Amino acid sequence: MATLNVNGKDLAVDADPSTPILWALRDTLGMTGTKFGCGQALCGACTVHLNGAPIRSCVTPISAATGQKITTIEAMASDRVGKAVQDAWVKHDVVQCGYCQSGQVMSATALLKTNRKPTDADIDAAMAGNICRCGTYARIRSAIKDAATQLA
Repeated sequence: MATLNVNGKDLAVDADPSTPILWALRDTLGMTGTKFGCGQALCGACTVHLNGAPIRSCVTPISAATGQKITTIEAMASDRVGKAVQDAWVKHDVVQCGYCQSGQVMSATALLKTNRKPTDADIDAAMAGNICRCGTYARIRSAIKDAATQLA
């Protein structure tokens, strides 16, 4: 039994310590906003924040998160930066199929929490680990720039 702090709440998780955070979130806690993509930390669909930094939850065991703060897509609407990113996503019609978008939003939010005026190169570097099979990269960049402007 482990206790994970998820979106500001301590939650009991009855799972092996080696279980990836992704499966604790989805299967044990019923939080399905974080998606399974590749299972190898290559696509970014499973991105969550661990103490504010984006991580791939498909390969990070719950043992690494004990005593840490996990933030998921479910908390973004109540986060000032996360809300600005989500609003910009809607404004710029970023989503096509939507499968990768929770991971994209989490990475973009982490970027804007540390860099309020990202350049194209900053955005490319921060988003490099997030794959969008629909190819919405230009809209993602526009949305991030718009969110940065709204937060300024």
